[in-house]
Amino acid sequence: MSQPQLLLLVDGYSLIYRAFYAIRKLTSPNGQPVNAIYGFTQMLRKLLAECRPTHGAVVFDLGAPQRRLTLWPAYKTQRPPTPPALDQQVPLIREMATALGLPLAEQAGEEADDVIATLGIEAARDQAAVLIVSNDKDFTQIIGPHIRLLRPHGQASVVMDAAAVVARYGVRPEQMVDYLSLLGDTVDNIPGVPGIGAKTAVELLREYGTVDALLAVADQLPRPKLRAALVNHAERLRANRTLIALRTDLELPARWLDLIVQRPDTTRLLALCQRLGFKKLAAELEAEAGDLFRGR
Repeated sequence: MSQPQLLLLVDGYSLIYRAFYAIRKLTSPNGQPVNAIYGFTQMLRKLLAECRPTHGAVVFDLGAPQRRLTLWPAYKTQRPPTPPALDQQVPLIREMATALGLPLAEQAGEEADDVIATLGIEAARDQAAVLIVSNDKDFTQIIGPHIRLLRPHGQASVVMDAAAVVARYGVRPEQMVDYLSLLGDTVDNIPGVPGIGAKTAVELLREYGTVDALLAVADQLPRPKLRAALVNHAERLRANRTLIALRTDLELPARWLDLIVQRPDTTRLLALCQRLGFKKLAAELEAEAGDLFRGR
């Protein structure tokens, strides 16, 4: 019986930043910072061992997100630049990922979120299971019968399905774009509608269903402050929806079926471990390779 198809989509920088701040002061024999490389590699190995995906990719941003910056020039401008000690580790992280058997996916001028959403929706249409690994709540908007979101959090990582989205936010996945548009998103520097917090956003969406339906009656709402806020910020709210909604129609160089997970390249991995001073990891890889050779 063939193994069920599972597409594992890893939000590269989400995990890289997590690894970088989780492990401190780890350097290679020549003094190069390697904390993010080590942490990311171990997280990826754990995912591969536990999930056993048939297909997958580590997905990266590539260049500025021109479409969103054109709509909102302040998009993400509050974020500090990537720390130099992290930036210099990224090329080796990419090399580690491919040596572990996972392809890389990226598209010039597009954010990883949209690449992941495009691949994930495509695979879901083909009835494959999809697991997205990221701490970005924007992915909750595409969770469905075939798509789940794993949000890493130490030993207490959470896998979210549609029911978990409702339990956590109070709205359904298909309402998350409207929910986040009402609230705004400080992480991406997107302002929300003044005076509307999470509780009010949930109440409005439970009553009206969508932002479009809400705006259609905004000038008739009985609460003066809420009525004024929605009427005065209607265009901001519509723009937010375009900013927050993930694209699922990118023209990518590879389909999800092309992203086949390969057996780890042990020779290449051991060479990287030697270069970076990962003695314990090298021993684990050698043991695993021996198990495979013995037909485990």
